[in-house]
Amino acid sequence: MESVFEIIAEPNRRAILGLLVSSEQSVGEIERQLRMTQPTVSKHLRVLRDAGFVESTVDAQRRLYRLRPEPLQEVDAWLDQFRKFWSRHVDALERHLDRMEQVQSDSTPAQARTKTKKKQRGTAKQRGGNR
Repeated sequence: MESVFEIIAEPNRRAILGLLVSSEQSVGEIERQLRMTQPTVSKHLRVLRDAGFVESTVDAQRRLYRLRPEPLQEVDAWLDQFRKFWSRHVDALERHLDRMEQVQSDSTPAQARTKTKKKQRGTAKQRGGNR
């Protein structure tokens, strides 16, 4: 039995799962949207169905496939450790940027006063006076 990761590692299977996220699809609809042959789609759907990623129902002469989210919970649980890792790093970056912004805003009034004084001196010189 393939692992969840081996099953979703195959790009065509991920593409099929991506289609089924939004709505159930027939084999023919999947073929047209992904430009795959019927045997290729059927082969990948069989693997996904056997692994529990999809289930199917019969509607007249069509077989409709829909996503089953339960197997993806294993992937979600595995990814959770990385979300926590990135969350800590993004939080640290945000705190660092906040500190930089605070330092910059603290120094801005002094810089603004210096620029204003220089501008006033330049204007006074243009008018011919020294203040």
